[in-house]
Amino acid sequence: MNKKVVLQDLGHRDYKETWDYQELLFKAILDTKIKNRREGTAEETLNYFLFVEHPHVYTLGKSGDLKNLLLNEVQLREKGATFYKINRGGDITYHGPGQIVGYPILDLDNFFTDIHKYLRFLEEVIILTLEEYGLKATRSEGETGVWIDVGTPFARKICAMGVRASRWVTMHGFALNVNANLGYFDNIIPCGIRGKGVTSLNVELGKEKIDVVEVKLKLQKHFMKLFEAEFIEELT
Repeated sequence: MNKKVVLQDLGHRDYKETWDYQELLFKAILDTKIKNRREGTAEETLNYFLFVEHPHVYTLGKSGDLKNLLLNEVQLREKGATFYKINRGGDITYHGPGQIVGYPILDLDNFFTDIHKYLRFLEEVIILTLEEYGLKATRSEGETGVWIDVGTPFARKICAMGVRASRWVTMHGFALNVNANLGYFDNIIPCGIRGKGVTSLNVELGKEKIDVVEVKLKLQKHFMKLFEAEFIEELT
């Protein structure tokens, strides 16, 4: 099993461009697995973890309801935002500046073949990272992602998640609000869930801006520990 994960920080990158890149890596891993099965070979499959920050964009999962987008095409342009219907699970969400988006593209045969466990581990990475900032974040039963003050009238989501998997290969991932402009969430019903708010790490800590590089390092640390993985910067 290959538990090395190629870490790539793509910086600020267009959503569609990044989605296409994910698909390229995803297909390459799938092709290797299919070849191994067909030819009886044992070529090692690769794993990737992409960090990225997108311009303003709304994405709707394959089972989502378009009614949860509260803007028309003209209003989207006025907001400087784009919209895509995509092939992950979940409903509608927002990505934008000040948000850390993580896309693990893993062959789970290298780790464990359990999608439920995979999602819970991703949530735990976020929960442990936020704990380092003194925040008690938790799961909300039946709602994928990470929340604060679950079970109270003030429940609010700080991290959204949605993944796609085929033959145990994953893509898409999580979006953690760090210094996010929360006003953009007013244009959707986030994840199709009414009556619950959203928040950002800087808001919770009462700070104008949080060091994004520091947050990424904490995310990497907890991911490596939970998945028993090793990050590498490039293939050798």
